[in-house]
Amino acid sequence: MKIKAIITGSTGMVGEGVLHECLKHPDVTKVIVINRRPCGVQHDKLEEIIHTDFFDFSSIKERLRGYNACYFCMGVSSVGMNEEKYHHLTYDITSALSNVLAEMGGDATFCYISGAGTDSTEKGRSMWARVKGKTENHVMALFANGYAFRPGYIQPIKGLKNTYKVYKFIAPFYPVLKTLFPGAVCTLEDIGLSMIHVTQTAHDPRILECRDITRIAHEE
Repeated sequence: MKIKAIITGSTGMVGEGVLHECLKHPDVTKVIVINRRPCGVQHDKLEEIIHTDFFDFSSIKERLRGYNACYFCMGVSSVGMNEEKYHHLTYDITSALSNVLAEMGGDATFCYISGAGTDSTEKGRSMWARVKGKTENHVMALFANGYAFRPGYIQPIKGLKNTYKVYKFIAPFYPVLKTLFPGAVCTLEDIGLSMIHVTQTAHDPRILECRDITRIAHEE
């Protein structure tokens, strides 16, 4: 199965890594990234849309027609935010794009980067976990091929420019973390490959923890 993928968040660490894996993969034939500012990547497969209003994608809707995957990798930290603001920047943005893509029909795959500890019940004590859970539930209700990715620590890809500074200090200790906490860590390469693989072949469960992400990434 050939993939034409939409990627958000390519100016951040996770989105940049997913874009990197998509551009390398022979089964991904075209990629369109939606950003507020240029990602600085050039490739024959790549098209970039500079878009300022992430709460309304109607003006670029027709440019997204015909794509069979969306890898939604953008997000913000909840630190210092109240629930209303975090909900607006997390749930509202994700639903704005996912609603537009669902309205166009088809059987697209939608992969949403969530986080370890997300609350699917939407009723827990942790604000960010409730909001992420609501966002996951919305995506999976809209798309039969909707997936929630819940990574913990993510080992970055060497050489990419948007790696968070703290990760550069932790990265040398990844082998130790993998040994001690195998269910809580995965690589950025694994995330990109597993998104490609669930697009090509449906998987269950649709909520993917680190162990699932790693397993799917290494499937033939």
